[in-house]
This record gives sequence, structure tokens and C-alpha cells, in this order.
Amino acid sequence: MRGALAAAPRLSVEVGGLRLKNPLLAASGTFGYGLEYAETADLSVLGGLVTKGLYLEPRDGCPTPRIVETPSGLLNAIGLQGVGVRAFVEKVLPALRRYDTAVLVNVCGDTVDEYAEVTRALDEAEGVAGVEVNISCPNVKKGGMAFGGDPRMTFEVVSAVRRATRLPVVPKLSPNVADIAVFARASEEAGADALSCINTLLGLVVDVEARRPRLAFGTGGLSGPAIRPIAVRMAWQAARAVKIPVIGIGGIASAEDALEFMIAGCRAVQIGTANFVDPGLYPRVLAGLADYLRRHALDDINRVVGTLEYPGLPAAEELGG
Repeated sequence: MRGALAAAPRLSVEVGGLRLKNPLLAASGTFGYGLEYAETADLSVLGGLVTKGLYLEPRDGCPTPRIVETPSGLLNAIGLQGVGVRAFVEKVLPALRRYDTAVLVNVCGDTVDEYAEVTRALDEAEGVAGVEVNISCPNVKKGGMAFGGDPRMTFEVVSAVRRATRLPVVPKLSPNVADIAVFARASEEAGADALSCINTLLGLVVDVEARRPRLAFGTGGLSGPAIRPIAVRMAWQAARAVKIPVIGIGGIASAEDALEFMIAGCRAVQIGTANFVDPGLYPRVLAGLADYLRRHALDDINRVVGTLEYPGLPAAEELGG
């Protein structure tokens, strides 16, 4: 048994009908459509990748400047620039099928009907493993947080997407709410197969000389290591509130970071901002996960999930969940 543990701990996971060879996914908005990273990272190492958000039609996004660095993080207001779902299916998806990784498509809409229509366009497209429903982007004037900030609208959007596809449906929840558990439960009741927790936190960086925001959009979404403790807490709350699996997101750049989320209850994780700094980090994180399992005499990464122990930790309900 010791030899088996030392040789090959099991890293494969199942998340809401998605079978992933390992729990690491590249997060939407930080990895393009995946092909942009193909020369700097081996896409087949990934358990999965989540594409940039797609609307029905191409979208220019926000004016520049769109990104500004912050202490231990990044503030962005890209505005969901994209090629549109039809161009993605016709021109991008065929190239992605060459890689041994699960492709989830992040779907967007200005209306509930648009979310459903984008999803229908993906439903029978070869090579799509699932849809991540973007109801939480803070950098658009329509859609985005307007849907993810109201549990009734969250239910309506997720229900519409659920009716439009047989693929796994994974809403991406906003941290910019008082009680993420309410939105987790609304998504579960609407038919979600899993949850992505969390999207970026709304922030503002000011140019003190010009006395203007440093982003053209004004506010932006904060990501990176600065948000990880908040993300772990909110993913933990969501995981305790529902029976469906949770995918943790927020400031992950190492195996230890990923393990925080998994121990808190997440079955998989997405790596986002770290892709800009070190797109080749995935093999190193996977090696770190395997090493952790060996050191703790565990043969399966799933045995780590939800093992957080601390008698004094408040119940989710006491933290707004």
C-alpha cells in the first residue's frame, strides 16, 4: 500500500457530472479561450479550462485602461469582451478539441432569454463539457451583478439555462452580496449541477494626482491573493448550504492555496490571476497536491474534501449563511 501511495495518488474528481482528471481548472477571463496559452502551457495538463465569457454577438468590452495592479492583487474592468458564441463554436472550439482537457464555456447575457440562447448554441457543440453561468461580473452595465445580486433573478437565469441544455450547469456566484448561501440555494433549486465560488470583489483604485479612477470603467473586479481568505470563507459557506459540489476560486497560486479550498469543502478549484504571472504553474501545483497526499498517507484527493476541523468555527448561518 505504501508503494501505491508513493507512486500515484488519485487526483481525478467528479463535479456535478463533470469528470476531471485532476481538480485544477483555468478560470474564465484569465486564460482567454485557452488557445492563447497553448505555446506557454500544456493545456492537456489541466483538469479543465473555462473560456472567456460569451454573449450571442461579439463584444468590444470596456475602454482602456482596463487593468491596474493593487497590493497582492489586480483590479480589472475588461467588460466581457468576446467573439460571440457562434464564432467560438465555428472557429475556436474545433482547435480546443485537440487537447485532453474539459472545456467549460462561460455564458453571459443582457437578458434571461440571451443566456438561454447562448446556452442552446453550445448544447450540441462537440467538445463542450459544461457551461458556467456568469451572473456575477461586476464590470458590465447590464446583466452581470443585476442577475447575481437578486436571488429571484439568479433562480430565473439558472432555470432558463437548465432548460436549454443537457450539459452540466455551473452558476458563478458573486461575493458582492450579503449572504452567498441564499444564492447558492437558489441556484441549486433552479437545477444547477455545481457552483463556482467566487467571482471578483468590487473595488475602486484612485489616481490621486488626477483625482480620477485609474480604470476607465471606474470600478473593477479585485482578484489575486488579496481576496483568498474571503473566497475560502464564502466557498465554505456555499458548500455547507447546498448538496451540489462547489468549485473554489480566488487567489490560488500554489498547492497549499488549492488545498485550503478543498479542505473547506470544494471538490475542484479554478486558478485565475496567477495565470498572468506564471502560466506554467499547473504541473507544480499538481505535484504539490500529490506530495501532500503522500505525506498524509492518503490515496485520493477526494478524501481531503470537506475535512476542515475546528470546534470554535462559527456555523455558516452565523456568518450570514
